[in-house]
Amino acid sequence: MAKKKREQKVDTSDAGALTHSPFAGLLGDAPDAPDAPDAPEAPAEASDPTPAADAPEFAPKVVVRRQTKGRGGKTVTRVEGVRAPHRAALAKRMKKALGCGATVEGDDLLLLGDVGDRAVAWLEAEGARRVVRGS
Repeated sequence: MAKKKREQKVDTSDAGALTHSPFAGLLGDAPDAPDAPDAPEAPAEASDPTPAADAPEFAPKVVVRRQTKGRGGKTVTRVEGVRAPHRAALAKRMKKALGCGATVEGDDLLLLGDVGDRAVAWLEAEGARRVVRGS
């Protein structure tokens, strides 16, 4: 059987106080700490999530219909007739106003649950000219 090797102990009794702090640059205490780089500016189009104000949000006809097919018996309310640049922002506003989940699927907005009556009233209040309840 081999002998166990003994670890050599390092004598630290004569070591003075630490003179270098590796974290001094993070706190800004170090006199030779480099300045933080400036964050690159994003283009104006990408930083503005809201669509252009001059484009109308809704098509001439908005259709609101209830569906359960292909969703395991769960009911969704499908909203058709919202223009493409406004879909995500409108889904967020409807989700907050109606108290339900909302998502964008293809060209339509999906509201989770049977909220058709509330959705029609909300869309009319928001300025949709013609809102039709589908089957």
